Amino acid sequence: MIFKLALATLLGLALRSAASTGDHLHARDGHAHECLERREYPRVPLTPPYRPLVWGDLNVIHTTDTHGWLLGHRKLSWAEPYYSGDLGDFSSFVTHMKQIAIDKDVDLLLIDSGDLHDGTGLSDGYPPGGVDAHESNKFLERLPYDLMTIGNHELYVYADTYDMYTNFVPHLAGRYLTSNVNITVFNSDGEPESVPVGNRYTKFTTRKGRRITSLGVIFNFTQNVVNTTVQAVDDMVKEQWFVEAIAEEPDVFVLIGHMPVSYDSWPTVFNAVRAVHPLTPILIFGGHTHIRDCRQHDGRSMALESGRYMETIGWMSADLDAAKDNRDNITFTRRYLDQNRVTYEYHTKTSNHTFDTHGGRSITRGLQELAARFDLSYLYGTAHQDYTLSYNPYPSNGSLLSLFIDNAVPYALAINNTRDSIPNIIIINSWALRFDLYKGSFTKNDQLTIMQYKDTFLYIANVTSSIANQVLPALDSPAVMKRRRDETQAEFFSHEIDDTWDGAWSEEIDDGGQEATSGDWSFGYVTKDSCPGAADDTLHTVLPNYDVPYYIASNPPNVTADTPIDIVFLNYLGEEIINILNRLQKDKNYTMDDVSMYSPMLTSEILGLYAQAMWN
Repeated sequence: MIFKLALATLLGLALRSAASTGDHLHARDGHAHECLERREYPRVPLTPPYRPLVWGDLNVIHTTDTHGWLLGHRKLSWAEPYYSGDLGDFSSFVTHMKQIAIDKDVDLLLIDSGDLHDGTGLSDGYPPGGVDAHESNKFLERLPYDLMTIGNHELYVYADTYDMYTNFVPHLAGRYLTSNVNITVFNSDGEPESVPVGNRYTKFTTRKGRRITSLGVIFNFTQNVVNTTVQAVDDMVKEQWFVEAIAEEPDVFVLIGHMPVSYDSWPTVFNAVRAVHPLTPILIFGGHTHIRDCRQHDGRSMALESGRYMETIGWMSADLDAAKDNRDNITFTRRYLDQNRVTYEYHTKTSNHTFDTHGGRSITRGLQELAARFDLSYLYGTAHQDYTLSYNPYPSNGSLLSLFIDNAVPYALAINNTRDSIPNIIIINSWALRFDLYKGSFTKNDQLTIMQYKDTFLYIANVTSSIANQVLPALDSPAVMKRRRDETQAEFFSHEIDDTWDGAWSEEIDDGGQEATSGDWSFGYVTKDSCPGAADDTLHTVLPNYDVPYYIASNPPNVTADTPIDIVFLNYLGEEIINILNRLQKDKNYTMDDVSMYSPMLTSEILGLYAQAMWN
C-alpha cells in the first residue's frame, strides 16, 4: 500500500511537471481539432487514480446534487484541490469518454439525479429580479445528458420550478424525468392545470441498439411550494401510467431519482419492476444525501449515489451481453472519481496539452464571465484559518458553527438594533450552514456558498433565563432529533452519516488548516459501501469527522435565573420554539402573537458583515 501511494504521488508530480511545458494544445471535440490556449493546471500536485476504469457493454457517468458548484472548488485547504475541476473540464472529459465508448463499440450514458439549485454564487448570486440557477443552468444545457431528474431544491420556490419547466426541461427533449412531480400552470384556455414538470418516463434505444426504459422519482418530499405536487412513491407505482410504462420488457431498466440508495423508497420502485420482470437488468442512480454509496438489491441490479457539490463523478459499468440467458448474475463495477483534471486526463489518456475541447473551454470562459457579472469575487475580508462544519469538533476554535453563533450572529444582529442592550439567547439549526469557510479571501461567492438562504430572525421577549436556557436541550432531545431526521429524509446530515445504518458512510477530511502545498499529503474521501470491492478512484488518507448537534445556540447571558431575556431564532422555528416553551412552563400560554421581528438582517448577509468588520 505504501509503495502504491508513493508511486501515485510521483505520477502526480510527473503529470504536473509535464503539464508545465508548451504553450498550446490540440483538443478533440467530436472530430473537430482546434488549437486552444493552454489551461492552468491545478496549483498543487494531485495524486492520480491508481487503476483504469473497467468498461462494460453499458457504462454510465453520473452526477448528482451539484448545487451550482460549476466552477469547481478553488481553495487550497485539504481536500479542496481534489475537486478543483470545473464544468468545462467535466465537459471535455465527457467528450473524450464518449469517443472512447465509440472506439470500444460500447454504450455510454450521462445521467444526473437532481438538485441543481442553491449552493454557490453562480446559482444564487443573481441580481434582484432574477431566478435562482437560471443563468448557471444554461451551461449544464450544453452537456450531452441522456437523462436527468428533479431534486427537492428545484421545488422550494415556484419561480425556480416554473423556470425549469419552461426554459430548462425542453433542452432534454423528453429525457428530463419527473415521474411523481407536477407543476400547476395555465393551459391554453387560461385554466390552471397540474402537469408533469418533465416526462413521467421515457423509452429509447442506445447507439448499440439496447432498449432502455427509464423513470425519474423523488422521495416523499412534503416541503414543496404551493402549485407543485409530489406524489408519494407508494401511490405512484399503482398508477395506470406506471403499470403501462413497465409492462413491455426492455433490455435494461435505468431508474434515476433524487432518493438515497441505501434506504427510503427505492425498494418500492425496484420491487414494482421486479414483480413484472424478475430478471431484467436494473441500474439505479440516486442522490439527496450527499454521500458516495452503492447498494445491490439482487445479482442483476446495482444502485449508485455519487456524492455532492461536483466533488464526485460516479461511474458504473455492466456486462449485459455476458448474462443474456437471464440466469447469471451481471458483472457490475462502480467507481467514485475525484473531480479534477488529473483524474480526467488519467482516464482519457490525455495531457494538459491535449485534454481541453473547444466546448469545454467555452463553458469555462462563460462561467467565469457569469461570476464577474454577479461580482462574486467581491472581497469582504481575509480569514486567517479554516473554519469547518465537521472536521473540527463543536464547540472549538476551528468550528464554523462556533464562529457563526458565538461571534458573527451576535455582531450582525446588534447593528442598528434597539434591543441590543437586552440579554438574549440566539438559536439556529446547524444545517442552515451548508459548507466550510476556508483560509484566505472571503468573497461574495464564499458567503453565498456557506449560507445562501435569505432568512430573518424573530424573537420572543421576557422569557426568564432559567426557562430560556432549557429550550436548546429540548430541541436537541432524542425524540425531537428522530422526528427531524424522519421529516427531512437525512438531507441535512451529509456531514455525519451514521455508520450504524445498514448502508454506507463516507468522510471528507481536513488537516486543520494546512494548505495543500505538499505532495506528502493526500487527504480526501475514503468510502465504505455495501457493494463488493474498493470503489474510490484515488487513494486517500482520512481524518476524523465530528458529530455536531442539530440545533445550536449562542452563549447564555450571565444573568440571574429569573432575569427576563429575549429568545431569538430563525424565522421558520417559531412554532417549534413556542411548543417547547409551553411544555417547559405553565405560567403563560405562548402563541405566534408573542413572536416579533428581531432584525431585518438576512442570514445570507451575516458572515460578510462580520468579515468586513473583523478580517480587514
